[in-house]
Parts: sequence; structure tokens; C-alpha cells
Amino acid sequence: MIKERSLVVLSLLIIVPIGFYTKFYRGPAFYWVNNFLSGVFYEIFWCLIIFFIIPKTRAWKIAFSVFFITCLLEFMQLWHPGFLETIRASFIGVTIVGRSFSWMDFPFYALGTAIGWFWIHWIKQQS
Repeated sequence: MIKERSLVVLSLLIIVPIGFYTKFYRGPAFYWVNNFLSGVFYEIFWCLIIFFIIPKTRAWKIAFSVFFITCLLEFMQLWHPGFLETIRASFIGVTIVGRSFSWMDFPFYALGTAIGWFWIHWIKQQS
């Protein structure tokens, strides 16, 4: 269990900076990196966080749950009540709940959760 948790923490130490970097990247294809590729790292991050919190959960359940909740959050971006706009006013808030709906996000969410599933599965095999 300790090795498993250590691998999750190490994984998060790798994924979090890469994920934030995709939000600030300004090189070639920056729009795609900022707005779509970043979704892959977002999904992997949440898969790892949930796995860290409830490590006995099966990897596919974590990946499916993260994908489902993220899709719900994507649809919530069509809704603009005051309390959500207040959350979206901060960098962390907009990073978590998003600002604008895009159908193009869904394939990247699916890719990220698939990678998250494989990552969790790999960590479990190492323990």
C-alpha cells in the first residue's frame, strides 16, 4: 500500500506541472494544447486523485466515474448562474469547472481517462 501511494504521489508530481504547463503554453498549436490537450492531463489527474483517496476501487470504475463527472461538468459550462461565474473568476475555479462548452473536449476526456485507467492498472501491478 505504501509503495502504491508513493507511486501515485510521484505520478501527481509529474502530471500536475505538465497539466498546468499546457494551460500556459504559447508555442505552435497553443490553442489546441491549451484547450484540448490539457483535458487529457485533467482526466489523468482526477483518476490519480480518486485512486489515492480510495485505492481499493477498481481502475475501470475510477476512470468511468471521472469521465462521467467531467462530462457533466462540461455540460454545466452551458449554465452561467452567479455562483458558478464567481467560481470561474479564479484560475483554479476555471481550471476545475471550465468556462465554455465544446464537443471537441469529449474525445480528449476519453483519452485521458483511458490513460488514467492504464496508469492506475500499472501502479497496482507494481505493488
